[in-house]
Amino acid sequence: MASSLFRKRGWGSLCLAWVLLLLAGPVLAQRIVVRLDSAEMQALRLHPRLRQSTQEIEEQRALKRGSFAPANPDFLWSAPTGERWAPGVVQTIDLPNVYRNQARAANAGIVLAERGLDVNRATVRRDVRLAYLTLQFTEAQVRQLIYQDSLFQALQQATNRLYAAGEVTALQRVSTEAEARQVRNQLEQATVDQRSAQRRLGLLLGQPNADLTAETNLRETGPELARTGAELLGTLSGQDSVAVALSPTLAYYSQNVTLSQSGISLVRARRTPALTVGYQNQAFENSPFKYRLQFGVSLPVWFWTYRSQLQAATARSKAAQAQLQVQRLELGTQYQQALADTRKFASSLTYYEQTGLPQSSAIISQSQRLFRAGEISYLVLIQSLNQAFTIQNTYLTTIRDYRQAIVELNYLRGQ
Repeated sequence: MASSLFRKRGWGSLCLAWVLLLLAGPVLAQRIVVRLDSAEMQALRLHPRLRQSTQEIEEQRALKRGSFAPANPDFLWSAPTGERWAPGVVQTIDLPNVYRNQARAANAGIVLAERGLDVNRATVRRDVRLAYLTLQFTEAQVRQLIYQDSLFQALQQATNRLYAAGEVTALQRVSTEAEARQVRNQLEQATVDQRSAQRRLGLLLGQPNADLTAETNLRETGPELARTGAELLGTLSGQDSVAVALSPTLAYYSQNVTLSQSGISLVRARRTPALTVGYQNQAFENSPFKYRLQFGVSLPVWFWTYRSQLQAATARSKAAQAQLQVQRLELGTQYQQALADTRKFASSLTYYEQTGLPQSSAIISQSQRLFRAGEISYLVLIQSLNQAFTIQNTYLTTIRDYRQAIVELNYLRGQ
């Protein structure tokens, strides 16, 4: 009976194991290692912002195909002789200059839509880089806090044993427990931030529920970042007008000025007279020339209408020029700020690479050794560990901020 019971329990355990594997399978299958370049390509292919820009380009191209748009013909029935009704048609055609200006304005609209696509492409690329960086940072934070948590959990267990042996006070035991709980709380918050970063990047990649992980560890990129950052700073121009000359945002607003100027030329062209041609059967049946042709000129006599349209087009052009100046000023200000941040974080990263990190590692190892040897107190140990972990966490924050500044610089420079 015991063997039968064992077989039943063994079979039940096996079934339970299979069920757990089946449940865990999809979770494991969803874990995706993401490379930054692959993420950028996928986002550029799937992002709705770019699909919107593509449709806007198609809209402007369709409008250009209709740039030669004469007025609708007038089909007439009249009885000038009073004998019978006769059909006729009259067509008004603008001068060629009007259609040429309409085509130029349509071309300017197409280029503006293409510049908008460039702006959206650069924006999506920047968003992906920042989202990827956020995921890297949260993953590095979780790793750091897992290490801190394991260290403080071990310290808490050791303090509990010492308290049971009467070698530490109740205050030291409670303080150790409080430090351990605080680190555990920070770890839980960092885990939530990591899931949020995964979803943010997943939304850009069209995989909002995927378990994404960055290919590279943020901490390991510090030395390479110090080298590439120094090379970048050596090539950057101090003049913001030169640095942002290739900005897609600046190109977009420059093209908007061109479009507004095309609107002025089009309004002026429409102030010229138009030609009117037509024919109509107005004669008697025995008339030798049945079809009567007519020619005329359509005069823009309602001058106030064209004058108001010209004033509106001129105001629109001046507004576009002012908007271009505003964008140039804002981009220059943003460039100077990003450049200052890059230089600041470059100096900070150099300090942590050369001094801060080696000191933090030495503080952790030596404080634990001295505490086990009884040469330092519990309070000094806790203070030393907190100081070392603060240095390491600040190092991670410096790498993140440094990369953010570089991403912003490249975005402003059209890179």
